[in-house]
Amino acid sequence: MKLWILFFTLGTTLSAAGLSLSGSVFSDNQKIITSRNMGFVTQVNVSEGSRVRTGDLLYTIDSQEIDSSRSQVESAISQAQLSLQMYENQYQNVNINLERNKRLLQQDMVSRYEVENLELARTNLLNSISIAKHQVQQATARLKEVNNQYRYLRIVAPNNGVIISKSIKVGEMAMPGMPTMVLADLSDLKINVDVAESNLKLTPIGRKVKVSIPSIGYVGIGTITSVIPNSNPTTHTFKVKISFKARQTVYPGMYALVEI
Repeated sequence: MKLWILFFTLGTTLSAAGLSLSGSVFSDNQKIITSRNMGFVTQVNVSEGSRVRTGDLLYTIDSQEIDSSRSQVESAISQAQLSLQMYENQYQNVNINLERNKRLLQQDMVSRYEVENLELARTNLLNSISIAKHQVQQATARLKEVNNQYRYLRIVAPNNGVIISKSIKVGEMAMPGMPTMVLADLSDLKINVDVAESNLKLTPIGRKVKVSIPSIGYVGIGTITSVIPNSNPTTHTFKVKISFKARQTVYPGMYALVEI
């Protein structure tokens, strides 16, 4: 009986003590900024630690490559329009000659062969006009696409946040898809902790937990928002995310404590 009471007392003490975990703050809306076009960086308006708002200009890329493409497309449009005008003029002339030769045929002054040749020429010119119009439309659409690329030379902030990493300088070559900056949204911060497999039962989604960030003296209540179903094969721990709200300025990477 005494032994049973001892075990019960120890179990109550352990349950009351709960689970204390250490982790770090991170932004759950962290974006890697990249360029869509290749070109030399002509201007950089931010540095690491800069706070930006949605739409703020981060950096710009030179337009030399797009300028060349636009020049080629504009030349293609001019050639297509010139061909169209030429075919339309030829069509008008052939149509006039055809109508005149039809009248002459009624008077037996020209052969039917000549009239048929003019009718064939008119049909061919109608086809050529249709093709030329299509070429003008295609080239015009291509010009619109090229002009649309100019807006991708101005890389702007997709949301409010702070620049936590920058790897681009004026004069360097920006490559499509290569990271240039990292933008962290400070309004969507969470705490990341590693929880042992045996303790997962203590971390159901939605549970309220005590969180603290010693460096700024913050103590508050957080909520478990997700448990990542992918364990570390070495430590057999799972990532658990905890949301919280703080009035103080909190930065990604800060040390945090969580009590469950």
